[in-house]
Parts: sequence; C-alpha cells; structure tokens
Amino acid sequence: MKRIFSVVLLLILMQQSYAQLLLKNKVLMFASFRDNGEDGLHLAWSKDGLNWTALKGDSSFLRPIVSKDKLMRDPCIIKGPDNLFHMVWTVSWKDQGIGYASSKDLVHWSTQQFIPVMQHEPTALNCWAPEIIYDEQHKNYMIYWSTTIPGRFAAGDTSGDEKYNHRLYYVTTKDFKKYTTAKLLYNQGFNVIDATIQKAGKKYILFLKDETLKPIPEKNIRMAISDDLNRGFGKPSAPITGHYWAEGPTAVKAGNKWMVYFDKYTEGNYGAVISTDLVNWKDISAMVHFPKGTRHGTVFSISINEFKQFFK
Repeated sequence: MKRIFSVVLLLILMQQSYAQLLLKNKVLMFASFRDNGEDGLHLAWSKDGLNWTALKGDSSFLRPIVSKDKLMRDPCIIKGPDNLFHMVWTVSWKDQGIGYASSKDLVHWSTQQFIPVMQHEPTALNCWAPEIIYDEQHKNYMIYWSTTIPGRFAAGDTSGDEKYNHRLYYVTTKDFKKYTTAKLLYNQGFNVIDATIQKAGKKYILFLKDETLKPIPEKNIRMAISDDLNRGFGKPSAPITGHYWAEGPTAVKAGNKWMVYFDKYTEGNYGAVISTDLVNWKDISAMVHFPKGTRHGTVFSISINEFKQFFK
C-alpha cells in the first residue's frame, strides 16, 4: 500500500510540474481529424499539455472540398510572420497533391487549395502527412511530406506495407501561389513517414516514424538531427517510443522539456514521451487525455488573448 501511495504521489507531482511548465501565458492547441477525415478539422485546447478539451463540441471547423476523395487527414497548423495560421493536410490515400488553407482566427478559413506537389512524378502513389515550417533564414515556408515512388529506392522495397516504400520530400514557397519543384528531404535506406521538424537552438530535430514492417516490425518514433532545415539529417536515433505501434509524432518544447505526442493507432488512443536532453525519454502516456477519436494531430500554441478572441 505504501508503494502504491508513493507512485500515485509521484504522478501527481509530475503532473503539477508539467502544468506549471506548459502554461506560460500560452494556450496549447491540437489540430486533428476523426475517422477517415471526411468531416475535416477538429481543434482541442489544453492549459497543461496533458488534459485536452475539444472545441465547438468536437464538431468540424472546416470541411474538406479539394481532391476527388475530399478528406482532411493529418492537419498541420503553424502561425507565420504574416500573423496568419497556415494549414496543410492529406487530401487522399492516393493523390499526388496536398491541401492548403489559411486563417486569421482558426475559425474562418480561406478558400481551400489543392497543391500538386508530386504531379511531376507520374508514378507517385501518394502524398501523406504534410507538415509546414517557416524558414527564418530564407524567409519562406517549407512544406514536407512522405511519398512512395515505386522502384525509386531499392532499400526497403520489400519491408513495408503492401507496395509502399516512402521517403520524405519538400517544396518551399513565399506566397502559397508559387512553389519550388519537390526535392528529396530524407533517405536513410528505410521506409519513413510522418515527419515533423522542430528547431532546437542552431539545430533542427526531425521526428519521424520508422514504417518498417518486415522482417521485424518497427512502427516506432525516432529522431534525426541536422544543422540545416532541408538537408543533412543523418541516421535515426534509437526509438523514443515503447513496445507499441506509434505514428504521427508532434512536438512542443516548454522551458527545458520536450514533449512528443503520437497516435497509438492500433490501440485507439494517444501517447506522449518527455525529455530534457533529447536523449533520455520518459513515457507519460498514462497522463495524457485527448477527446475520444483523436487521430494524427499536431500541437501548436497561441496566446491567451488570442484564445479568448477566437473562441468566445
């Protein structure tokens, strides 16, 4: 009994410390989807990064209208230097482009665009889980995602699910009207999806899903580091997640702690790990609570004033 009490007390103290750490005059937001992405964008918020509450009664803020499948999976939102929120998403399981829209308040959104990022590769099978980051050095936005081009890479061609052998690609844009031609972002000889990049000092951290299925399943979250945003990411780290299948990593740093959320998609719930040094990770999945049905989302923050204005 004494041991159980000690464990419970430790969990309470840990939760309080995380809450104090993550508030800092900010509200954490989480963009995600439900089911197959048919009804579009769902938003949730949190004061402590652990307990998440759905907004708008967990109904959609934006319904998808682009691409023949009209899905809105894996939404990623960032706030740009133009004070607009920019969102990209997966429009289909097998399209050669992605979706894009912008908003001033996360409630009212611009006309949706279809960006044909891989249509110059006629055999490309898909464009999955796009994310977006602002490149302060070059004053542009980088959009990156995973695609399978059959026969392009021999390594990993028989190790994935069905015919898929993904690599990461990217384009850049300054105005969301003109885009560069897609280039290879990450190839370390294995099947990789669900990338998210965070800046850490002068370096960039690429969190990714090792999509290897055969001969031994990986299906875990790893990370790679580079001095540059769109090149130089090396071999991945050991898995930072546990003995379960995980995908869709999304990361936030508060104080000296990094928290990485991920979709435990075979279990139907969300997990998280936390670290102070990007080397040693502690699984705190038991402490995080998301709205039922939350799928592959991304975390970002807004000010308390913005939260009050946007969601009166």
